[in-house]
Amino acid sequence: MLNITHFVDGQHTPASQRNQTIYDPATGETRGQVSLASHDEVSLTISAAKQAYQTWSQITPLNRARVLFKFKALVEQHIDKLAKLITLEHGKVLDDAKGEITRGLEVVEFACGIPHLLKGEHTQQVGGGVDSWSVNQSLGVVAGISPFNFPVMVPMWMFPIAIACGNTFIMKPSEKDPSAVMFIAELLTQAGLPNGVFNVINGDKEAVDTLLAHPDVHAISFVGSTPIAEYIYSTASAHGKRVQALGGAKNHMLLMPDADVDQAVNALMGAAYGSAGERCMAISVVLAVGDVADKLVAALLPQISILKVGSGITPEMDMGPLISAQHLAKVRDYVAAGVKEGATLVVDGRDISIQDHQQGYFLGACLFDHVTPQMSIYQQEIFGPVLAIVRIDNYADALTLINQHEFGNGTAIFTQSGQVARHFCHHVEVGMVGVNVPIPVPMAFHSFGGWKRSLFGPLHMHGPDGVRFYTKRKAITARWPQAKNDSNEPSAFIMPTMK
Repeated sequence: MLNITHFVDGQHTPASQRNQTIYDPATGETRGQVSLASHDEVSLTISAAKQAYQTWSQITPLNRARVLFKFKALVEQHIDKLAKLITLEHGKVLDDAKGEITRGLEVVEFACGIPHLLKGEHTQQVGGGVDSWSVNQSLGVVAGISPFNFPVMVPMWMFPIAIACGNTFIMKPSEKDPSAVMFIAELLTQAGLPNGVFNVINGDKEAVDTLLAHPDVHAISFVGSTPIAEYIYSTASAHGKRVQALGGAKNHMLLMPDADVDQAVNALMGAAYGSAGERCMAISVVLAVGDVADKLVAALLPQISILKVGSGITPEMDMGPLISAQHLAKVRDYVAAGVKEGATLVVDGRDISIQDHQQGYFLGACLFDHVTPQMSIYQQEIFGPVLAIVRIDNYADALTLINQHEFGNGTAIFTQSGQVARHFCHHVEVGMVGVNVPIPVPMAFHSFGGWKRSLFGPLHMHGPDGVRFYTKRKAITARWPQAKNDSNEPSAFIMPTMK
């Protein structure tokens, strides 16, 4: 049985007084326990990170990058073990877990370019004998709070850039699947990262609230549901911290009548049902324009019928279980609500049974047709393998519907018309847009983030915004008189200008 504690100042700590059970979602069996840190334990971790910052912040960017290069090689060497840890505690299939790690490593690769990314700007002769330049400096101790659905990728959106910029980092992973991050902490130590630069605190609201309020924590990164994102943003901001808090989503695919339906369905299957729908970028609604809806349903049904659902450890599975019994019950309640509200449940996955895994948290693919915008299954983020089809008359009404939704995380349009696609990209009020691409997650050298109630804070994650978030800009204006008499200027009482 696992007994996961914390990783502070380069070593595993003794167990806390409070614990929470970790389950294998494919079997429903207990894997072990994870410690829940107290206020005092978090405070001691912050002190260790603050002490480590004094040295780490003075390490050259080049040498910080070299640690990340070694870390990247170690992750690649141990990718099978890391993927298995993800699957055993989250449930997603092994190939999907490896894909998650690969996307996280792309941010590590981006962070390895930190000597270039930290370069400021320089201008000679902004005035007579005056030069001006800017530098990007680290913040100090920063923290990240990550969700259960991406136990490796989302932390890697945060800590590689943060520590590359010279900060020290405290990771608070989800208590549902903490093993992968604990293994990452060990790999960072093997890569040569000094003690205290990367720390892991496992915990619940008590640990989070300590991070949000502590005066020695200067920035908070968060990914999770919108209600918690709002709480994180408002609480941390009230304590003077900079915050990037990514919230919920309801991602629409707009399917135009001229689209290649077979291509769209092939893309949609993975976007809607991959990782059992537990992705903030999952497509959960299709706006089918005109008579394309009938073609869509006819093409989806045979694909759903051959979907392979089972333990993520089992080879060649397409979809694993949901994360917990509580979340399974929540998603099943949404399905029941959709039926009650009058949507047509074309495919009902609630009765699925997986041989030898009857106690696992499985839900088969669900497909609703004739969904309307007033229904809860349209309005709310379900975070499960539930796809809703909304039949709509024309492109303009579909665009309006997307723009009226409270979330603005991701969206996609499938069409063969460049003119329509261009109009959509320009006018849709969503942060990430795909054209014939179902899950438009930007590459690591761009930045990830939505609009409206999908993001709180001005800066997106990773890419250029990640560097901006984890650094503070300092502008310097300097003059060096050649002789003593050159500085003998009379006092001026007007706004200084350059001459």
